This record gives sequence, structure tokens and C-alpha cells, in this order.
Amino acid sequence: MALTSNAIRLTTFASFHLPSFPQIKSLTLVPTKKLGFFRTFSHRTMTASMPVQVKEKIDLTDKEKKIFDRLLHVIRHFKLDTQLRVAGGWVRDKLLGKDCSDIDIALDDMLGREFCEKVNEYLSHVGEEKQGVGVIQCNPDQSKHLETARMRILDTWIDFVNLRSETYVQNSRIPTMKFGTAEEDAYRRDLTINSMFYNINNDSVEDLTGRGMSDLKSGIIVTPLPPKTTFLDDPLRVLRAIRFGARFGFVLDEELKTAAADEEVKAAIADKISRERIGHEIDLMLSGNQPVKAVTYICDLQLFCVVFCLPHISEPAVTEGYDRLCVSYMDAAWNVLQLVGFSILTDEQRRLYLYGSLFLPLRNSVYIDNKSKKIPVVSSIFRNSLKLKASDADTVINLHGASERFISLIPFMTSNGDTKIVQTDLVEENLDVPLPSRRRILAGLDNVWEMKPLLDGKAIMNIVQLKTGGPQVREWQQKVLKWQLAHPCGTADECLDWIRESQAKRAKLV
Repeated sequence: MALTSNAIRLTTFASFHLPSFPQIKSLTLVPTKKLGFFRTFSHRTMTASMPVQVKEKIDLTDKEKKIFDRLLHVIRHFKLDTQLRVAGGWVRDKLLGKDCSDIDIALDDMLGREFCEKVNEYLSHVGEEKQGVGVIQCNPDQSKHLETARMRILDTWIDFVNLRSETYVQNSRIPTMKFGTAEEDAYRRDLTINSMFYNINNDSVEDLTGRGMSDLKSGIIVTPLPPKTTFLDDPLRVLRAIRFGARFGFVLDEELKTAAADEEVKAAIADKISRERIGHEIDLMLSGNQPVKAVTYICDLQLFCVVFCLPHISEPAVTEGYDRLCVSYMDAAWNVLQLVGFSILTDEQRRLYLYGSLFLPLRNSVYIDNKSKKIPVVSSIFRNSLKLKASDADTVINLHGASERFISLIPFMTSNGDTKIVQTDLVEENLDVPLPSRRRILAGLDNVWEMKPLLDGKAIMNIVQLKTGGPQVREWQQKVLKWQLAHPCGTADECLDWIRESQAKRAKLV
């Protein structure tokens, strides 16, 4: 099986550090006593958080001051009564003393695109170039209730929306939207810690639910309105609550957890939210600072099978408790990564490493598609449940396959002895080398992902006298790679001599 350089690096790392449970053939849950770290971790995540240091006033950067001054100039130029408020995550992060470049501005008396038009009129008035305006339409069927306009202000992308108020028709979860007050808008936000505003006009923080600041200081994840109402409005908020709880180490409110596990809410997540939005949210979790904690929340709230949908029928059948087992593997992988240091992998490699460990218990399960082909269940999760890149699925499946091979080699690599099978395999390729070199060859270590081939396909074709490329050339390329692993200081000429010698020995045997 051909692997990319990333896959080789990840496989080499993961295969020797992830727990190996060869007894798991049909995804039977391993007893907790064999996975003691999971029980400890689960207990740790539910411990109340410590008080959080929160600023009483927002300190603006020089660039933020220039952006907000530009917007205020637009207001004054047109003599508008519009109140400009930065909403949500930017306010939260600034109060926590963190930088944030994601600026969303809420307008109290006009649509975002209307204000963007005013900005461009002002730019023309002062002799500056107009900026393009992008408009993202609302999509109530996917719980996207607000039209959003976006434009660049001083080389920074800014989103503009109107403050909203919502009313619901009986037996409908799609609201009627209208302009609302800042207080009405605040109560329609996902979480209290995201419900605060920074009023640009008067340079003040507005906590209109009366809970945003206190919940931020206490480290509590809670919704402004009853949680079930909030989640049915936009079911993705369940995953956002989980992500923010994990990211900041905050505790999920008990009523919020009950609502998140509610059958009606789970059905809304499955039916009302696009899989692209779900996949993006999961990607943010796995790229965050506490990915295991986030996935543990998903598991504890009985959302695992909702988020990571499996085919209805698979072989072997997925048994009860597979979700806990998946989290256990990911926890083990995360613990190893913390021990050896995060710098060993790039961000993208770390992401795929965590996905690979999370879905490792599902590596042997397949389903039959409508063309009667056997498809890995893991591929279905990536392509259908999360709508992530096809290459992500391919890399993780390759990792699983390569891990199986590496695990079978662990006894040989950790022993001082030799094995007849391995010796025979290498002798047949004219690679009679010492044990340490043999280990390098079989494991593919020593930075093989960075290794440049000594010979290209054309050189191989010339030396073995082949007129066209194809399987024989690829076979020789694999042999050359093994030779390079066994002879890390070898030259191209020495490699050519070895090929000639191999050819001569084969001729004698014939």
C-alpha cells in the first residue's frame, strides 16, 4: 500500500505508541480496568473550573482603534443614529486578555449590506477605493437566520449583521425575523459568554443578559434562554457549547447537558444542520487545545452516533460501547503526544493523527454500497457524516492499514534475535544486512518521508533493460528504497552496482 510522506510519518509515530488491542476483532468494549486512563480522564473533565481572570474594560489595539474610528467617521458623515456593536466571541476573548481578529458588528437600524454601501459611499467621498461586499443569504432550513454582509476595512474582514428579534409560528421551528433591540439579540445568542457587546459609539461593554460577565468569571457554559429552546433554534449550538467548554476548560451547565442529550435535540442535529457545518465544528475541536475533552463531552452526552453517523449495516457489526473505545484510543494518542512534544507533528499531521486514533477501533468494519462494493466505515464517516476531504479519509485508512503491519513487526524490532521470515524476505532481494539495518528497512524509519530517491525511473529502466515503465519499475523503486534504508550513506553508483549484482544473481538462478 502506497503511503504519502505524512502518512508514513504518522504511522511510524502512532504504531509504536498507541495501545495495541489485538483481541478486539468485532469492536467489543474493553473492560475499564484495562483502560484505566479513560475513567480518570472522564472524572477530570467534570471537575468544576477555577475562577477565571476577566478584564473589566476592553483594551483596543492600534489597528482596532483605526477600524472603529473609520466606522464612526461613516456614522458622523451621514449623520446616522446607528449604534455599532461588536458582538460575540471578539468581546469574550478581549475580556479574557486574548487577541481576536474575528470582528462581527451588529447594527440596530439597518441591514449589513446597507451599511456596507454607506461605507463605500464614504470611501468615494474621501478619495479612497471602494471595497467589494459579499452577502451571505439567510437559510432558515439550515438554521442560518441572518443575512450577513462582509467587507474589508483597513485590510481586515468585518462581518455586518442587524440586531434581531424572532417570533415563531405554532408548530414551526423557522422564525420570523425582524429588527430587535440589543437586549433581544443578546438573549437569542448561543451562550451567555458570547452574548456581550462592545458598543463602539460609547466605548463600553454591554452585558444585557446580566449573566455574561459573571458566567465568564465563573467558567460556566450556559445559554441565555432555556437550553432546549436555544438548541432547537440552531442545533449546531450544542457542538459550539461543547467546543467552548473544552477550549476554555469551562463546566457545562447541568440543564444544558440534559437538553443536549434530549432526543428531540439530537434529531434536530441530524436533520436540520448541514453535515459541512458539523464537520467544520468537529475540525475546530480536534485542532483545539483540548480535543479529547471535546470528544469526551460528545460521548458523555450520547451524541457520538449522531455526529459520527455510521452506515446502518456494517461487517463486522459495531457493538455497544464502541464510542467509549474510540475516545479511549484518542485519549491514549493525546497522552503520548503530550509526552513526546507537539512539535513532532505539524498542525495538519496532528489533526490526522487524532482522527486516525479516534477511528482506529472501526478500522476493520466495512459496508456494502449501492454498487455492491465493500467500503470502509471510516470512509463513510469522513465523506458522508463530516463532509471532509476525500484525502483525509484516504490518509486515515492508509494509516490504519500501515499500523496493522507495523504492530506485527514490534516483536522483531524490540527483540535481540532474528526471524526466519524476515531474513528470507530480505535475502530474496539480495539485502543480506545486519539486524539494525534490517529493522530500519522493515519499519521505514530514519526520516524516510524526507528521503530523496538515488535513482529515478529512467535510470532503473536503463540498468535493468526495460523498454517501458510499469509494475517492474515500481517494484525496483521499492527495492531501491529498501537498499537506501540499509545503506544510509550509499551513493547512486553503489546502488547501480547493487542492481547489477542482483540481476546477475537472478540470471544464474534462471
